[in-house]
Amino acid sequence: MGVVNEAPAAFRSSNDRPGPIALIRNAVTDVWSRRRLIVYMVRADVKKRGVNTVLGNIWWVLDPLITMMVYVVVMTVIFQRTTPDFPLFLLSAMVPFKWFTHTLGSSTNAVTGKESLIKQILFPKIILPVTFTLSQIVSFLFGMAVLLFVWFFAYNAHVTPQVVWLPLIAFCQYVFMLGWTFILSAVTVFYRDVGIVIGHFMRLLFWISPILWSFMEVGGRGARLQTGLEAIERDLGLPTGVLFNVISLNPVSLLLETYRKVIYGGLTRVDGVLEWTPAVPPDFQILAVIFASGVVFTIIGTIIFKRLEPNFTKVL
Repeated sequence: MGVVNEAPAAFRSSNDRPGPIALIRNAVTDVWSRRRLIVYMVRADVKKRGVNTVLGNIWWVLDPLITMMVYVVVMTVIFQRTTPDFPLFLLSAMVPFKWFTHTLGSSTNAVTGKESLIKQILFPKIILPVTFTLSQIVSFLFGMAVLLFVWFFAYNAHVTPQVVWLPLIAFCQYVFMLGWTFILSAVTVFYRDVGIVIGHFMRLLFWISPILWSFMEVGGRGARLQTGLEAIERDLGLPTGVLFNVISLNPVSLLLETYRKVIYGGLTRVDGVLEWTPAVPPDFQILAVIFASGVVFTIIGTIIFKRLEPNFTKVL
């Protein structure tokens, strides 16, 4: 099959360049008209992940279990954590966080990883990040299946009707990630360093996010983190509380704490002993803000992707 080159944007008249609304309309049309192709590509991507391993798709279940066991041993045996029902405490934030990091961390390869396909076939490239994000949902669902199994059979005291809010929280997270996937996948085509930077950022995000600890723990690690950041701010002459607010009020932290409140519950200290409290409904105002910001980023990401798309073939 011959190589198909799209005409670079530089050869087009400025009058031919569509505006933002037209770009969004074209993107929606492209995705909807290729919906069967997207479904086929998602299935192919999911099947391909387990082809080169002995256990195949069993790793979908083993991966979150092994991750949980490693951190449980490290935190409870080595660091002597006293958080009640720590495996559930950990999984309730770890599973959605891994979905976030795998989606955004690997999104830099969503377009560049299909270089040969892009050079040979003329098709709307925006279906590539859409396909990628949808296939990542499968790994998230397997992780949630493990979490729910542990939840119901090992820690059923935490089970409450609040579980019904999980699809809503996951939907808000997906919308938030989709826009960033568009941006990262498009920009990486021109600047490959973005993938390296995102990898380091995700590792940093793991340690500053409430996964191994929680902001709900009064007088615990969240409070110690705030004290440490305020000391750094005083040394640097920065306003007090800015760094802690950035860490505690960013969408990732808010999402993880929301998952934890619905699945695990809360944390409080009674006579110096750390105890858990029953699950509560999510903060719908926070979810609304995350969803709205996700819609904004999706719109911006769509415009950026469609604006850069004509030059993908030339650069790749």
